[in-house]
Amino acid sequence: MSGSRRAYTGPLQAVILDWAGTTVDYGCFAPAAVFIKVFKERGVEITMAEARGPMGKYKRDHIREITNMPAVAERWRAAHGRLPNESDVEVMFNDFIPRQIGVLAQYAPLIPGVRETIMAFRERGLKIGSCTGYTYEMMQHVLREAEKQGYTPDSLVCPDGLPGGRPAPWMCFQNAQNMGVYPMEAMVKIGDTVPDIEEGLNAGMWTVAIAQTGNELGLSQDEVSSLAPGELAALMQPIYTKLYQAGAHYVVDSLADTLPILDEIERRVAQGEKP
Repeated sequence: MSGSRRAYTGPLQAVILDWAGTTVDYGCFAPAAVFIKVFKERGVEITMAEARGPMGKYKRDHIREITNMPAVAERWRAAHGRLPNESDVEVMFNDFIPRQIGVLAQYAPLIPGVRETIMAFRERGLKIGSCTGYTYEMMQHVLREAEKQGYTPDSLVCPDGLPGGRPAPWMCFQNAQNMGVYPMEAMVKIGDTVPDIEEGLNAGMWTVAIAQTGNELGLSQDEVSSLAPGELAALMQPIYTKLYQAGAHYVVDSLADTLPILDEIERRVAQGEKP
């Protein structure tokens, strides 16, 4: 005899939002610039693309992944006569922390449309969780600047203190517990990186990827505005493809474009669909 299949068919209850590239720091510049400086001070040049590659992960893990890139590892060998090791990762992470804190306020303006979208989320009765690759120490500076601009999430969870950061689901689970929300399919994870998508999927959540304001495009608002429509479309097409291939249920340009997507997800949930 087979058991019955339970299906949640109620309303969406919460969203869990990323920070840099999703709600603040258009183009996700704050961490990328510091990664480049930290490696350069050890005699190893890394490109912006290499610095951005693991974006979305816990910053210690991010540094480790950069050192594991074959081209970076060879440059390190040329500079130091050996491959980078875990001790190097720890030293660079400890150097990264104060440098990152020193520039966070500079990159903390809300992305256009975020404040209004947050208000719309509140009007829908949604709780708002948040997670990040930053540590709690770093996020106190970002959170303070966001509060000045009218954005205060109901929950903030960082990877330090948990078994691991993205793509593991622990930050999403902790947000759900902090907000008292369940089941996981009643929540939507929104972020701008592949680890964001993987995190949401691993947590059993509906997952929406942000393509234009985040790390994948990696351009400032002014740089985006200066592009001809055809140029921007040509840049965006492979990003949409990459994020869909990573497993995102939906991909949009910015957080401001997510409200119709929530309507669609809520319709699917009402029919008993699961992520």
